[in-house]
Amino acid sequence: MTTSHVTTHVLDTGSGKPAADVPVTLNMLDGEHWVRLAEGVTDEDGRIKELGPDRLATGTYRLAFDTGKYFAASGTETFFPEVTLTFGVVESEAHYHVPLLLSPFAYSTYRGS
Repeated sequence: MTTSHVTTHVLDTGSGKPAADVPVTLNMLDGEHWVRLAEGVTDEDGRIKELGPDRLATGTYRLAFDTGKYFAASGTETFFPEVTLTFGVVESEAHYHVPLLLSPFAYSTYRGS
């Protein structure tokens, strides 16, 4: 069972496999500045199950994925050296799962469960 308010999962759609060893940071917008709350690295299943606190205040957050480092490790050229996903949190919501579907020249995301 996860205790983090935010979790993520990265799938490499180009290889058809989970994206392991992707560095990810969780940031919160505080006024006009982003504040780093947590960081982690995806496991061999492409997941980070513990990223940040168990509760986040209502506000704007972002996940920054170091996709350049991930693709460089396999010698793969990429158009997106970083993917940043900005989303809103409503404190009363129990959990936010923010998956990233990734390939060297495209990405997509959605609110997971």
